[in-house]
Amino acid sequence: MTSPSPARYLVGIDLGTVNSALAYVDLASEGDLAGAIQVFPVPQLVAAGETAELRLLPSSAYLPAEGELPAGATRLPWGDEAVVVGAFARSQGARVPGRLVSSAKSWLSHARVDRTAPILPWGAPEGVPRLSPVAASARYLGHLRAAWDARFPGAPLAAQEVSLTVPASFDEVARELTLRAAREAGLPRVRLLEEPQAAFHDFTARSRASLEQALAGSRVILVCDVGGGTTDFTLIHAAVRDGVPALTRLAVGDHLLLGGDNVDLALARAAEQRLGARLDAVQWGLLVQACREAKEKLLAPGAPERTRVSVVSRGARLLGSALSAELSREEVRALLLDGFFPRVGRDERPRSQPRGAALQELGLPYQADPAVTRHAAAFLAEHAAEVEEALGAPQHGLARPDALLLNGGVFTPPEVGARLAEVISSWFPGAPPVALLPVAGLDVAVARGAAYGALVRRGHGLRIGGGTPRAYFVEVEGQAGRPEALCVVPRHLEEGREVEVPRTFALKLDRPVRFELRATTRARFEQPGDLAPVDEQMAPLPPIETVLRSASGKGGEVPVRLHAGLTEIGTLELWCVATDRDARWKLEFSLRGQGAAEAPSEVAEMPRRFGEAKALVELFYGKKPADVEKREVKGLFRALEKVLGPREGWTTPVIRELWAALHAGRARRRRTADHERLWLQLAGWCLRPGFGAPLDAWRVAETFQVFPEGLQFQAEPNQWQAWWVLWRRVAGGLDAAQQERIFELIGAFLPPLDPKKPKPKKAGVKPEAVDELIRLAGALERLQPARKVQAGEALFQRARAEGAAPHLLWALGRLGARVPFYGSPHACVSPETAEDWITRLLALKAAPADLAFPLLQLARRSGDRAREVSDDVRARVLSALAEVVPAESLRPVREVVALAGADEQRIFGESLPKGLRLVAEPEVA
Repeated sequence: MTSPSPARYLVGIDLGTVNSALAYVDLASEGDLAGAIQVFPVPQLVAAGETAELRLLPSSAYLPAEGELPAGATRLPWGDEAVVVGAFARSQGARVPGRLVSSAKSWLSHARVDRTAPILPWGAPEGVPRLSPVAASARYLGHLRAAWDARFPGAPLAAQEVSLTVPASFDEVARELTLRAAREAGLPRVRLLEEPQAAFHDFTARSRASLEQALAGSRVILVCDVGGGTTDFTLIHAAVRDGVPALTRLAVGDHLLLGGDNVDLALARAAEQRLGARLDAVQWGLLVQACREAKEKLLAPGAPERTRVSVVSRGARLLGSALSAELSREEVRALLLDGFFPRVGRDERPRSQPRGAALQELGLPYQADPAVTRHAAAFLAEHAAEVEEALGAPQHGLARPDALLLNGGVFTPPEVGARLAEVISSWFPGAPPVALLPVAGLDVAVARGAAYGALVRRGHGLRIGGGTPRAYFVEVEGQAGRPEALCVVPRHLEEGREVEVPRTFALKLDRPVRFELRATTRARFEQPGDLAPVDEQMAPLPPIETVLRSASGKGGEVPVRLHAGLTEIGTLELWCVATDRDARWKLEFSLRGQGAAEAPSEVAEMPRRFGEAKALVELFYGKKPADVEKREVKGLFRALEKVLGPREGWTTPVIRELWAALHAGRARRRRTADHERLWLQLAGWCLRPGFGAPLDAWRVAETFQVFPEGLQFQAEPNQWQAWWVLWRRVAGGLDAAQQERIFELIGAFLPPLDPKKPKPKKAGVKPEAVDELIRLAGALERLQPARKVQAGEALFQRARAEGAAPHLLWALGRLGARVPFYGSPHACVSPETAEDWITRLLALKAAPADLAFPLLQLARRSGDRAREVSDDVRARVLSALAEVVPAESLRPVREVVALAGADEQRIFGESLPKGLRLVAEPEVA
């Protein structure tokens, strides 16, 4: 039992996708503390200058334009706020295009983007300020903290015992980001609690007088939590031990980005068809918000038969003309039941392609199949073994729950929960029907349950045992060079416990190390130190990649053992603990999104003659100058090919090891102009495309130290060509600040020379090999859209002055691409810019075949409305290329298609390393 803290209040916060809530219990209350749980009425703006206390805080943030609202319009009891949060934010955002941040919680789990970068509102017009998903979540929590502190000034929220709920399916990075948001909101000490557990805590609190009677003999309870953004499944086993009920969590489901948001999207798609016009991203966002409000209105008790949804028409002002469509109560009910809770058989599983309701629209990777019932069948099949073990009774391939506990606003209409219970019962003919456990206050159940969970930790009420539902593994080299999974945390490890992995590793200090982590919710029986084959059930986590420093700074190796544990606040911790000294190093997850899927750790045997190749590099770039002729330096590439074979066949492990030899001799690249040029060429070739292999981030960062040093031999154009090519080849590994630094130096040289103006000058830069300089500019995908537009305008000026040369067209295609090669999609130029560039490309005096690459990049379908060009413009591209491009190559313009290997080669501009696979699932599939 956790020792009591001096806090007076136990607080539960449900940080929801659509709404947030806060509940609390005053420890100073007399009598039944569980019965004293109260919902905190949240003061918030409901109109300009008007506040009210509401049961829920809509998880919405509105970013008003300067002068949009009158003075005092955003004043709250604790002061003015620059960003509006809550009810007024949601209503104002439904009227004003592109300034509403919503569904931030869903973005916290989206690993394909940088969740710490300001990317929301997604698809907002240029000039609108933005928030990161973390910052938006911090705004909601900060509002709750300020509201609490205003009401209880003598007991600030930061000093209370706060439980913050997260989906059970959130991975370790999403949990860490939630904690970061809490810290940014002024809540440095919170404990994470999984939402299905909180919902079950609420049930036990309401049934505390007779829990056994409320369970009605149920031994296995399925908790189905369908919130605004996620669907969570949890299995809980109820038993009686020594006359006392005992609760154990058996399993949780995988992350499903499927919830009320998807219902809103499906309704919006139906409404859009009736409007008779395809909406742009801003209009679409308005329509989704309008459909959300219509859904809530039509499903409420005493609802009208019909209601209208409206959006401002293109080109209309706020009070101008609008497009409108009608939705009926029966339509919403039918879509919810038949689209999201259809009757399906026990053997049906989620479909990979959507049927019916459209899910991919707002930049988020929603589940392809909206049928919650199919996902439930898959979950019960995956965890039949756990139920079989707990009950000692066969489950025949599908775990049978006795009872169903529902949570989430989707279940507000009683017929939705009844449909789910009916479908699950149909999978077990001859057995009693699945019982629906009583629910109350679905909108605040999680917040109340979180507060009650804090009471449980203090010994009041029933604890849910079972520990972590996941087993965690670290990839290690196994026999025959194959990766194996080393168990570091077994399933069911309890919070607050630390385990030691009984294997010793040699840890390199002051050098980068990388740990590939995997987790699984499936039934596993490995214990710390056990090895298992890596399989598809082990979902990869963002890797741990860091430099562990020694006290002396001299590096070396130290024997260590891995220690792992679950903290009391609900996060995973990993430590390397030295066995021969008093030293330990904490390993941290990468919290940023990955631009493209990284390859797993690759353990490969070097070619038999690799030592000769490395010796060749060291001959020219070793500590002592070698007595070699100039022509031998120029022939280094050819000499390496004689040893290793043609360079196009060098594998990723080989070239990264060659890079290490080059990096060790980087200071000696300045011996002669040939030394410098060959070093630049070979380093770029060995490190291309700057990502995709373990430790590439560190390699590129080390290589970038050369950039401020500049060229030693600046008089020769060939040196500049090699210089620009190096940075183009590794651009994918450069962060946004490094790419901005490059652009600051080269941007002035992109436009054609104007004889009426002085030539641009930049210290340390000569406008030599300008074609490669332009290609480098095109490869800088992490530049902000405004920079890309600046570069694109300069390149169009060149095309008019000098002709549509291939390097100009390639760079324009990269700068305006709808689906980035490695960058985050939030940095794409706007669809309006892409459409303008397509029009200007078609007007150039260039052969259609030469225009194919940029046009295909600019018109490609991404599946994300915020990036799509209009159907009319896309049709013009298809018409222009129909006779010069094969039909299969035009397919990505007609439909969403993941990048293929051949696409990557064309986009990169040259061959990629052999065996390197960068293709990832598209952001929106």
